[in-house]
Amino acid sequence: MKFLKNMFSSRVNSQTAIEQEEKLSKSLDENLNRLKEAFSYPNNEDFKVRELYIENIHRKAVLLSLNGMVDNDAIEQHIIHPLLEGTNIKETEEVDLIKKVITSKNASKVSSLRKIIDDILIGNTIILMENYNQAISIATTKFSHRSVQPSTRETVLKGPKEAFIESGDVNTSLIRKRLRDENLVSEKIVVGERSLSKVSMFYIKDIANPELVDRVRKRIKQIKADTVMEIPMLEQHIEERSYSLIPTVLYSERPDRAVSFLQEGHIVLLMDSSSSCLIVPVTFWSLFHTPEDSYERWAYGNFIRLIRLFSFFIALLTPAIYIAVTNYHIEMIPTDLLFAIAATRERVPFPSVVEVFFMESAFELLREAGIRIPSAIGPTIGIVGALILGNAAVEANLISPILVIVVALTGLASFTIPDNSLSFLIRIMKFVILGAASLYGALGIVVSFICFMAYMSDFKSFGVPFLSPMAPYYKSSNDLILRPPIWKQWLRPFYTDPEDDIRKKEPEGER
Repeated sequence: MKFLKNMFSSRVNSQTAIEQEEKLSKSLDENLNRLKEAFSYPNNEDFKVRELYIENIHRKAVLLSLNGMVDNDAIEQHIIHPLLEGTNIKETEEVDLIKKVITSKNASKVSSLRKIIDDILIGNTIILMENYNQAISIATTKFSHRSVQPSTRETVLKGPKEAFIESGDVNTSLIRKRLRDENLVSEKIVVGERSLSKVSMFYIKDIANPELVDRVRKRIKQIKADTVMEIPMLEQHIEERSYSLIPTVLYSERPDRAVSFLQEGHIVLLMDSSSSCLIVPVTFWSLFHTPEDSYERWAYGNFIRLIRLFSFFIALLTPAIYIAVTNYHIEMIPTDLLFAIAATRERVPFPSVVEVFFMESAFELLREAGIRIPSAIGPTIGIVGALILGNAAVEANLISPILVIVVALTGLASFTIPDNSLSFLIRIMKFVILGAASLYGALGIVVSFICFMAYMSDFKSFGVPFLSPMAPYYKSSNDLILRPPIWKQWLRPFYTDPEDDIRKKEPEGER
């Protein structure tokens, strides 16, 4: 017992000593040596140490920063020049550089060595002074980034062309340019144990449910990883069911889409190094809809939605239906068509199931190859490869011509799915339902599809049912399969339990 008590007291004493060591002292040389050791100076040539002498107060100062992460012009203008030329301080008074000399607004006092290291790693400039046991941290972060460009994944014919880029400040401005609301809140959360990354959590204070905000905030703060480099890695850390095929987070490159979700009570997550955002929670309809649905007129927007819904079932069920009908339910096929199919398959040595699996696998192979091949020749290789492969397989009597039509139609339908995660879900489930159809025919299709729908009905994203507001039913503006006109969408979806569930409603009689 005495041994345990001594061990506990020694551990507390060692922790206290560590905490004391992390505090800055009044010795400039001591503080500087500890930071040089932390950043492996002088081997680490990106760690910049600039010594200054403030003549008015006869004190020595040192500026510390990391090359490539700071704005050198801002350092010269707002830090070095005021320190060397400032006349607002006297030798006899207590030095407060933030109030009297530094012209930058984003300056704060820091007394912890760990906090100084973290600030340097995110691009701040640190000022250490002689006989001063506090440092000054000034935000001077500046990274090289490309200009704002159109989205390559979520293209629209009508609507804004701007997309997020690899700059947190620019991405924030793209959101605030579209949503000029004083209740729009941006919280900064630092993640990563070794390499620090900053996550910006956006929500509208008087719309978003506080419980949902707390839930997302806790999920981010619970991340235990050396580094979280990009938004797709953050997505995998915060998702609730890592092994599920159904996504729980929406990935988007468009600021206009992020703003539309913010106005419905959702939460948007951004990172400085990523050209996209995450939107939580998510439903099936969020993945199914596109921004162009709202930008087009009522009839046009609903027309392309119906095409997309029809394509969803084609991509998911067409190969399975072909197998079920040709193997188990040939009485459903018209006689002339049955004879035509039988004639094309007369010299094919493989069962139709093997044909379908072979062609579907070949199509997935071509799709992946088209992505990995350099963009200049990728589409050409994909088209030529598909034509040559399909034609050669038919002439070699490995597959029947009608199967080429089935696989091509399935592939084209899968390209109409707007969200990449939803597309992967359909492409994988297609093989599952195809396997069930090859074993039990139409019964296998029905049972596997019912199980699939039941699982989606039970699935939740941050507490929100995946098929809501349809199943279970919640009040909304009925913007699901078909959308009403924009001026009728005055009700926010109730599945996020928003604080303010009614948008400004148009007065009666104006339409």
